[in-house]
Amino acid sequence: MAASGSGSRTMESRTGRTNQRYNSKGERLVAGIVPLNEDKTVVLLIQSTRRKGWVLPKGGWEIDEECTEAAAREAWEEAGISVQIDYDLGEIKDSRPPKHSSKERSLYRFYEATVLSQEEEWPEMEKRERSWFTFAEAHEHLKTRPELQLALERSTMKR
Repeated sequence: MAASGSGSRTMESRTGRTNQRYNSKGERLVAGIVPLNEDKTVVLLIQSTRRKGWVLPKGGWEIDEECTEAAAREAWEEAGISVQIDYDLGEIKDSRPPKHSSKERSLYRFYEATVLSQEEEWPEMEKRERSWFTFAEAHEHLKTRPELQLALERSTMKR
């Protein structure tokens, strides 16, 4: 699969849901990345902006891009990384109850990726930390997010 191109990278994060994709069930389609180092011994997690804690880079898949492009864009915007997408880890349903303000649920599609570069400046650097973790550490950090744990479990990361 293709690497995320630096030619289309911007220091602006996409915001809003105007171009958001939804499926026929009304589920918001979300693209995500399990970003691994080259020898697959550590995974890069980022701080959630909405809740305290660590998460995998992910975000809305928009109508003007392929799902792999959305995943690579989210990796850049949220974590400041360029990635080579290696594997499609499949769909994962959101197991959390819908948000109180809406009945919207999410359907995730995660990809395993190798991190090609990690930049010092990136679009969301002011609001997110990032850090590398072993499988056991990451699995523990994701314990309140079973859909993210499942994506990690589906990856070929060394246990």
